[in-house]
Amino acid sequence: MPKPVIYHNPRCSKSRQTLALLEENGHAPKVIEYLKEPPSAAELQAILKKLKMKPRDLMRKGEDVYKSLGLDNEKLSDEKLVRAMVENPILIERPIVVAGAKAKIGRPPESVLDLF
Repeated sequence: MPKPVIYHNPRCSKSRQTLALLEENGHAPKVIEYLKEPPSAAELQAILKKLKMKPRDLMRKGEDVYKSLGLDNEKLSDEKLVRAMVENPILIERPIVVAGAKAKIGRPPESVLDLF
């Protein structure tokens, strides 16, 4: 299995807990601070496919930018929602752990252990 990847925000307690849990269980993931290095649209599409989610399901709807950009408009295409997340990575739910062909959101952190 390829080395797992965690899309991490060090300021988020769930993200820190998920990273610690991975390390405690012998996994040394590649850490991507997605606010500094946002995924490309293609990378985000691949992550969504592994999560088996639609773009809106991965969005943090409580963020101010969600409301200010009108992202609650149900008529927006998946492509526009992905572009909004790439341009405003704060909108991406965190943490995301990718392991091979599968991915999980670390909420709760223990859920990512199902990947291994």
